[in-house]
Amino acid sequence: MTLYYYCVLAVSNLVKSYGEHVIFDNVTFTIGPQERVGLVGRNGSGKTTLFRLLLGEEQYDSGTITMPRYYTIGHLSQHVDFSRVEVLEEACRDLKQDEDGRDITYKVKAILLGLGFSEHDFHRNPLELSGGFQIRLNLARVLAGQPNLLLLDEPTNYLDIVSVRWLTRFLCDWRNELILITHDRAFMDGVTTHTMGIHRGNIRKVPGPTNKLYEQIVLEEEVYEKTRVHEERRRRELEEFINRFRAQATRARAVQSRIRSLQKKERLEKLDKPRNLDFEFPYAPFHGKWLLEAHDISFSFGVNQPPLISGLSMAVGKKDHIGIIGKNGKGKTTLLNLLAGELQPLEGSITLHENLKAAYFGQTNIERLDPGNTVLEEVLSANGQLSPNVVRNICGAMLFEGGAALKKVGVLSGGEKSRVLLAKLLTTPVNLLLLDEPTNHLDMESVDSLIDAMEAFPGAVLIATHSEMVLHAMATRLVVFDGDRPWFFEGTYQDFLERIGWKDEENTPKPAQLPKEQKTKAERKDLRRLRAEMISNRSRVLNPLQERIRELEAQIISLEEQLREDNMTLLRASQQGAGRSIAALSISIHESRKRVESLFEELEKLSVEFHVKSQEFETMFKELEQKV
Repeated sequence: MTLYYYCVLAVSNLVKSYGEHVIFDNVTFTIGPQERVGLVGRNGSGKTTLFRLLLGEEQYDSGTITMPRYYTIGHLSQHVDFSRVEVLEEACRDLKQDEDGRDITYKVKAILLGLGFSEHDFHRNPLELSGGFQIRLNLARVLAGQPNLLLLDEPTNYLDIVSVRWLTRFLCDWRNELILITHDRAFMDGVTTHTMGIHRGNIRKVPGPTNKLYEQIVLEEEVYEKTRVHEERRRRELEEFINRFRAQATRARAVQSRIRSLQKKERLEKLDKPRNLDFEFPYAPFHGKWLLEAHDISFSFGVNQPPLISGLSMAVGKKDHIGIIGKNGKGKTTLLNLLAGELQPLEGSITLHENLKAAYFGQTNIERLDPGNTVLEEVLSANGQLSPNVVRNICGAMLFEGGAALKKVGVLSGGEKSRVLLAKLLTTPVNLLLLDEPTNHLDMESVDSLIDAMEAFPGAVLIATHSEMVLHAMATRLVVFDGDRPWFFEGTYQDFLERIGWKDEENTPKPAQLPKEQKTKAERKDLRRLRAEMISNRSRVLNPLQERIRELEAQIISLEEQLREDNMTLLRASQQGAGRSIAALSISIHESRKRVESLFEELEKLSVEFHVKSQEFETMFKELEQKV
């Protein structure tokens, strides 16, 4: 049962297909005021397609999408279309101008600084920026425009860990609606108020983090399977009765009754279980202490360029799990390239143990895949001594089963190419994994599988990542790129946050910290008094409504839980033929449903009243803010 409340976006009976491939089949959902919704689903399930439908970039086959008049939608575009000559001007492009003509660029400056730009960057031409910072500029522009609905598709792919942490705080304060797609479960759960999942062509939404949705899906599919098994058993019993007594004239009426009953029963199909990545990194035994040692290494990309790495010494033990962390462009990938032997240090030395066997997953390695090869051929190229059956099994572990293993690399998505790279790492036993942002193009389920594989690997792992979820899960030591030179931290990522923390977070201003126009002392006092009175009035009006809404929702949830239990009990009582229990449970279920409907009606009225009054207070606060 769904909670019905005032919504700002309503999708009803939406159907979308590409030829015979059905993406959405009569999908219905709503987005309520100020909801921040995490959109989850496997790669190819239709998440990006849904965004394009909401933006009007694609047409749906049938159904409706409704939203208020003048409702604006902003989205993070991966395409560069700059029309201003300076970064700050471009970021302000969608900014609503202040009626009093005041300088409102302070908000945009705060956003740019939070996303990793420097004040020097404000006056650069956007076309001079790297591809990653051009996407960040697109993100800054859409955040500054404050659309009614913000659509973000993998916003963290081009951000470093410090910018991701800033964006998390920014989105937690987002006062309009948001739909977020990301492979980073921790980032999503830290930002959103609801989770919406695309599963088997349908969409369901629940309040709370991702695990709440997945728990509900598991529960519903367990009930479905038990019902299917019961229905199949009942169908077999009917068929046996019909076959046994079909020829007996005295049983003709009973036989015909069962035939009609059988014809009316809709057959429940057995659900196919979605497959996840299921693999382990093959291990090459190592009996020494240190896999490799780096002594005072330094590196830069030119004589006149500042060193990315200067005087770094480190040793990698045979079971170390080391996270390499820092802002983009500081040298994380360079360090991995040095340790992998793809670059040579300008100073110092790197000593490799004679029994070291390393595998390297590099960001740029995707570009080295041969687009003309099939997946099977590309995996085989990593180790030509493997038998076809072994290669097939590796492809299957990476979800390239059967004909999928014969797809050309050139037609694969970014996530599929990442899985091909992972497959190539599985062809040879190793004792050291060097991984550079391996989660970027994977979906949530694949990221979870990768974390499991890293934790189970008996050897050493060095991973450069901006995912705090990955770092919390597996890093026991850190190489930190924060400041003038990289340095080693003995401890977990949580230890680092508690004991050291990121320097840039101390210096990055929040919008509220940037200067505004100066008011006289008396004016500021009057404004504070007015604001305090408004806050008091808002609490007096809204708090009782909000409390009653919470009570109603709690009662509905409790009743629905009881209904689920009663239905399961009724199912068991039906199987056992317990007549009295069936009668009592039927009455109880009927009364509970009536009570739920009554609560829904009251909840809908209160929700509308709460939204109207909230909007009234929001308008008053905005008018007051303009005077501040």
